[in-house]
Amino acid sequence: MPRNVIALVVAAFVGLMLLTSSVFFVTEYNQAIVLRLGKPERIVRTPGMAFKAPLVENVIFLDKRILDLDMPQQEVLSTDQLRLVVDAFARFRIVDPLKTYQSVINEDGASRRLASNLASKLRDELGKQPFAALLSPERGEMMDLIQTQVNEEAKKYGAEIIDVRIKRADLPGGDPLTSAFERMRTAREQEARSIRAQGAKRAELIRAEADSEAAKIYADSFGQDPEFFAFYRSMQAYRQAISKEDTTVVLSPDSEFMRQFDGR
Repeated sequence: MPRNVIALVVAAFVGLMLLTSSVFFVTEYNQAIVLRLGKPERIVRTPGMAFKAPLVENVIFLDKRILDLDMPQQEVLSTDQLRLVVDAFARFRIVDPLKTYQSVINEDGASRRLASNLASKLRDELGKQPFAALLSPERGEMMDLIQTQVNEEAKKYGAEIIDVRIKRADLPGGDPLTSAFERMRTAREQEARSIRAQGAKRAELIRAEADSEAAKIYADSFGQDPEFFAFYRSMQAYRQAISKEDTTVVLSPDSEFMRQFDGR
């Protein structure tokens, strides 16, 4: 084979290799950082084919989709001294790929840093709350506060926290769970007794006020007609004394008790 043909083949092969090494493709779900001799040169976010200088430039891809941040279960001690097992998760995305590369290299590094920070914030914030608060609408407010705090840290890594949620918060199984339930039952019984005692006290006060008011009304009313008052009191005494059909009353004809019947 002539030497010029061999040279052309070698040149074509080298040219093809250079062309191949100078082309890269950015998909719609990632973004690329072009490094020149290890230093960031530019960022490519537009999907499609892009070029780089062969041999001196290389490309690092970072995901720009929303990523899940699953965390191991955390143990938290609530303010009412209950040890809780909290299973939480978060979602984040890379918004500044250059800062991500310079601080933690890639999304895996960001995920590890954010998971550590989120675990710390969860323990701090949930440790300020009673167990009942984790089962109430207040939990959403706590998660928003934790998200805001973790977002401040995420900015250092070029990331943004989209959401933070608690999947479940349980008491540990076994004896600690039984003991916790017993403490909760005792606390609720004490609370119920206190509420009943307060209710009974309030009822007595209301009854006493009502009796006093009724006595005053009776006194004011009967004071205006003493004869009617005497008649009314006699009728009440008759009702109580002979309320039953088989009641027998033996009295003398001039008994004061029967004065209303003889016209005296």
